Amino acid sequence: MKKQLYRMLGLLAVGVMIVLLWFFWPSNKETAQKASHSNHKQVTSTQKEVKSYPVTLFFHGYGGTKHSMGGMIQRLCSRYQATHTLDLTVNTDGTIQTSGTFEQADKPVLINVLFADNKNNEWNQAEWIYQALQFVKAQYHVEKVNVVGHSMGGVSLFRFLETYQNQGELPTVEHFISIAAPFNEFLDTSNEQSVDQLLQQGPTQISPRYQDFQSNIANFPKNIQVSLFAGQLSASDLSDGTVPLTSALAVNQLLSSQQIPVETFVFKGILAQHSALHANPKVDKRIAEILWK
Repeated sequence: MKKQLYRMLGLLAVGVMIVLLWFFWPSNKETAQKASHSNHKQVTSTQKEVKSYPVTLFFHGYGGTKHSMGGMIQRLCSRYQATHTLDLTVNTDGTIQTSGTFEQADKPVLINVLFADNKNNEWNQAEWIYQALQFVKAQYHVEKVNVVGHSMGGVSLFRFLETYQNQGELPTVEHFISIAAPFNEFLDTSNEQSVDQLLQQGPTQISPRYQDFQSNIANFPKNIQVSLFAGQLSASDLSDGTVPLTSALAVNQLLSSQQIPVETFVFKGILAQHSALHANPKVDKRIAEILWK
């Protein structure tokens, strides 16, 4: 009798276990789904996201040639994994000549822009910048760019941004970097104000060029980042030997007054000389950090 009772209890326990397993053990489908989901996670975690960079165009200064910004472009390619695809020359009639083959890439693409008349004024150069950007959008479907200008190239870019950038047929300029651009011509106000006072209040003396920039600053695009580079040869020489520090940074207050993000950088020493700034490895590094970090 006891044996039968134990046997019945044993069978009952087995039955309960089977029922529990039936309800709580995952089905093959669920197990496959979980396994599939787990494998999917492993696959996607190893996928590398391809980063897209705006094309960066470089503009030389007064009397410049393809070699002016060419050395910087070569160093950026060799040290910061950029690629130089094209030299683009703008003729005085606005027509474009190209050397090289433009190719989009998963790394920064650089274009060296040259003016056939390399000693013309900022107004004409601003129009030629317009032609260059219109060309790269129409020809290569470039929608976003960065622009870097040395000396007069920086002045002409500022003039272009106040005059043309809000026209819809152009690519959007995301970042503008000026290197030793004489925004307040060659006026040196360092004897009248500190650099901090200049940045907060603007220059104490203004040139016709600066006055015109001031009058049109409301036209400057708001969705842009600006970086102003300046050179300082020594503690007693607040210039790069050509452009005063206070002129290269003069438009900081104008931009800030329009809530346009702007930052300033001062490079010091012998490689802060005006024509040496675009050969300065520290300038290269800062450009790479700003544009491609």
